[in-house]
Amino acid sequence: MISKKIFKNTMMLYFRQILLMLVSLYTVRVVLNTLGVEDYGTYSVVGGIVGLCSFLSTSMASATQRFFSFALGKNNEKLLNSTFSVNLVIYVGIGIIALALLEIGGYWFVTTHLNIPEARLDAAIILFHYSVMTFFFTVMTAPFISIIIAHEDMHYFAFISILEGILKLAAVFLLTRLSWDKLELYGLLTLIVAVLIAIMYGSVCIRKYRECQFKKFFWDLDLMKEIFSFTGWSLLGQLTTVARYQAVTILLNQFFNPTVAAARAIAIIISSKVNIFSNNFNVGLSPSIIKNYASKNENELFLLLFNGSKLTFFLMWIFVLPLLVEMETILTIWLEVLPDSVVLFSKLALIESLIFSLSMPIATAARATGRVKGYELILGTMQLLIFVLAFIALKLGQPAYSVFVIAITVNILMFIARLIIVSDLIGLPKGRFLMEVCAPMACIVAMSSGFAFYIKQAQHESLLYSVFNVLICISVSLICMYYIGLDKKFRKSVLDYLSNKFLSTKRG
Repeated sequence: MISKKIFKNTMMLYFRQILLMLVSLYTVRVVLNTLGVEDYGTYSVVGGIVGLCSFLSTSMASATQRFFSFALGKNNEKLLNSTFSVNLVIYVGIGIIALALLEIGGYWFVTTHLNIPEARLDAAIILFHYSVMTFFFTVMTAPFISIIIAHEDMHYFAFISILEGILKLAAVFLLTRLSWDKLELYGLLTLIVAVLIAIMYGSVCIRKYRECQFKKFFWDLDLMKEIFSFTGWSLLGQLTTVARYQAVTILLNQFFNPTVAAARAIAIIISSKVNIFSNNFNVGLSPSIIKNYASKNENELFLLLFNGSKLTFFLMWIFVLPLLVEMETILTIWLEVLPDSVVLFSKLALIESLIFSLSMPIATAARATGRVKGYELILGTMQLLIFVLAFIALKLGQPAYSVFVIAITVNILMFIARLIIVSDLIGLPKGRFLMEVCAPMACIVAMSSGFAFYIKQAQHESLLYSVFNVLICISVSLICMYYIGLDKKFRKSVLDYLSNKFLSTKRG
């Protein structure tokens, strides 16, 4: 069963993300209007070059969190200290190497291969240098975030994330006020925010956790080899994940124009913001999965995976359905001027993210074992297949939206592959997972979406009806989730928790 600590952490991250999403949506609107569609497309593509290397920090963060959570599950202080020391050395090395490679190879690609208007090339190059430095500080921030998550101190993570949102909002305010090249200025402001956030995370960890206080340096060669082995295969998985997003955006830029790339970037922003709600839940769930695996608590581990997968899906669907039904209205209110194909792109990107979200707890369980070679090879190859098939489709003259259709199809196959692999690694019962998790989800999607789209067709086109339909979507989804998605024991736990909260609030 999902523990109270996981539930509390999830709620904290959930409400924090609502605030950050509102800030982010407003930020994208202002940046798009300030830069213009063409410059925004340029920003997305140039940032995508640097984003191709984000797999380095993501892979290392995954390894750091896994090894920290494992050490905490084993209650081994020496292993905890060694994990920090080894990871710190690795992060510094990777950050410096990535910085050098980006400034050489990335610069060459931006100046010779990207489809950037001649008049904006100089600004794009300066933006690239700022983006590279932003990436470096993001890399150096990742281990400290992983340490906080491993300790399950989500309030620090939530607080600093909210500060980050406020700083980004301030950056957008300055963007509209300062008389400087807007593309260059936005890159500089983004860099300043990254530096400040890195300082905040480092300061919290150094003050809070003994293993981060540099009183003594612990070195463990065997641990370093184990981390490199785990990280090496995780790098493959993260590289192919980045290729699934950033490289496809660059691919669209090569076959079409910056406006299509901008539409793709907006669609990915929407899906990523919605996906963060379920991702935050998995951030809170991940340490418990790893700790239960480390302590060989199989029954609790399976319960976490079953209930965690359902709740991950629920946290996505509660937002996805209203967006699918009212996407055009919502985008018009948000952006005012819509790039071509952005409505269709956004709907397809949401469907892709919804399918991917179902695999999040299963992926954590696979990495908890440390035996990730086969897992990453198979899943990495399948993710790379998305890029290859997208290239072939566009080369054959298929429309731009075909890249999303390909990604959705491959993601379904990837979910099946993950379930089979994790079943072999930890003994997860596949049939029971399909019956208790996937079957209720399919019923919820069919019933709630059928009802919502029927109501949509019966209404007139107006803002009032759109608001009403969004409320209908949320209400029907919640009812279906409660009665179809949760078993009797889980429903009783939810009612008991809410009633206790209500009584304590009433007494207060």
